[in-house]
Amino acid sequence: MTTSDSTFSHRFGFRAPDAEITVREDAPPAIRDAILMLGYSLGFSPKGMRDIVCAVMLRRPDSNNWSEEPVEREVHGLVDDAPWFRIYDLAERLYQSLQQRDSYGDKPRQYEEQLNAAFCEHGIGWKMEKGQILVRGSEAFELATATAPDMMRAAGAPTASNEMHQALIDISRRPEPDVTGAIQHAMAALECVARGYEGTSGTLGSIISRLPLPKPMDEAVRKLWGFASEQGRHILEGRDPAFEEAELVVTTAAAVSVYLIRVKARTDK
Repeated sequence: MTTSDSTFSHRFGFRAPDAEITVREDAPPAIRDAILMLGYSLGFSPKGMRDIVCAVMLRRPDSNNWSEEPVEREVHGLVDDAPWFRIYDLAERLYQSLQQRDSYGDKPRQYEEQLNAAFCEHGIGWKMEKGQILVRGSEAFELATATAPDMMRAAGAPTASNEMHQALIDISRRPEPDVTGAIQHAMAALECVARGYEGTSGTLGSIISRLPLPKPMDEAVRKLWGFASEQGRHILEGRDPAFEEAELVVTTAAAVSVYLIRVKARTDK
């Protein structure tokens, strides 16, 4: 079978437009099929796929199935019946297996690239990065968070970098994202960056007015800080933050942090 790099669409740069993200807590048939077909196309036999699927699903292979066709039907049945979050576990395990089989080759990259294309085409709110399934947000979320942890670390703010990294882990948890944890860690990252800019140890709420934020951006950040500070109270009242609210907080905290880092680097020259 030809690789993705030699296909007509890859050579000429054609791809389906990204669909609106509508799927997070599900693995629709199109994605289950895509993961299986990618595994087969990159060299796994039905028995090899069965070994991986059974390991992920904690199921014993059917000893009555020996030839390829019955084994393939067994694999398809296991994948069709699996809980949605196990499908993304399977996607990660396949990447790991490809790395073990093709550690110096290109198959892991091909697998990740084609899987991410399928996620985008079918509106799946997940992506694979270096073999790990992480949340895929809006375009603004992707742009704001893509480089924020690295920029924080490069700017001498490792604690802020770790907090933002933890926020991204929390919002990517399966089967339920830790939206409260994501909000708290993202705002903690912004607070660390703000303290570094000010050279003080105050809370973000007390620092905001002294940060070089254009108005009314300073008031927007102040309200964001208030929203994040209220999350514990909201939980006691039985109102969990929505995923979209957490995405907004993480996006804004990352963007404002990067802005402050860039302003400080410019003024320090």
